[in-house]
Amino acid sequence: MSDVTAIQNLVQKRTELKSEIAKIIVGQEAVIDQLLLCIFSGGHALLIGVPGLAKTLMVNTLSEALGLNFKRIQFTPDLMPSDILGSEILDENRQFKFIKGPVFSNIILADEINRTPPKTQAALLEAMQERSVTIAGVNHKLDLPYFVLATQNPIEQEGTYPLPEAQLDRFMFAVKLEYPSFEEEVQVVKRTTSDVSQKITPLFTAQEIIDFQHLIRRIPVADNVVEYAVSLVSKTRPDGNLATDFVKNYLDWGAGPRASQNLILAAKAHAAFNGKFSPDIENVVAVATSVLRHRIIKNYKADAEGITEEMIIAKLV
Repeated sequence: MSDVTAIQNLVQKRTELKSEIAKIIVGQEAVIDQLLLCIFSGGHALLIGVPGLAKTLMVNTLSEALGLNFKRIQFTPDLMPSDILGSEILDENRQFKFIKGPVFSNIILADEINRTPPKTQAALLEAMQERSVTIAGVNHKLDLPYFVLATQNPIEQEGTYPLPEAQLDRFMFAVKLEYPSFEEEVQVVKRTTSDVSQKITPLFTAQEIIDFQHLIRRIPVADNVVEYAVSLVSKTRPDGNLATDFVKNYLDWGAGPRASQNLILAAKAHAAFNGKFSPDIENVVAVATSVLRHRIIKNYKADAEGITEEMIIAKLV
């Protein structure tokens, strides 16, 4: 199959996938779009939203429709790295045997990741970056495709451990989940209080998703689009040559090179989803907020004046 045919096939499969997900999830179109961009670009996502917005149900539905294995890890203050990665036990023959933890799955939902101490948060780092984990000196490869979706509750900061910047940078997107509209909430209540259950049909195999990930990486990008992405990221750095007075006023820290890489990868996926064979600046702008939101650090002045990350990014694109 040629790459052109494969992209047309991807557009069609994405439409089918969204209608399959819509059997269970009402609305949240933008969030589902961004999660799909992440999965097909080979990235991870951080989902920020209050409880009760169907984050777990959304990921579960997504994994079913994609035909992938799914595991949920509920992060708590007493969770240990071995609870995630697995541990070695002595079997009946007095031999050490490795029991795999929940990290060994295609899609991981790291629920309320900011509820657990840094030691346990860091247990996910190697898995996210290298797609492997090392336990007792032995390296274990994870099954591909591998996607971590971590959730954070923005309103409960009591007894939480904010993610360190190095770990935040590993997430391709930070996606904000808003409350549903009145009409959507009516639909949600009708569906969830009835005795009718919907069946999700898997539309992909793991290998098909890996092939689409390679296809997206093969998409060519014009130099001016790459330069636009790099200059956009450079503008977020207060001590950089391209920084405006607005950025110097309100930002303590800007985005690193990983942001530039993710902008281009996400723009390629965004273009492919829309049937285009190469991304343009428009595609970079479409993904900029989700890629940069968690990578820029505001100062106290921005907080005092009610300046949000989204307002700063909107000034730069």
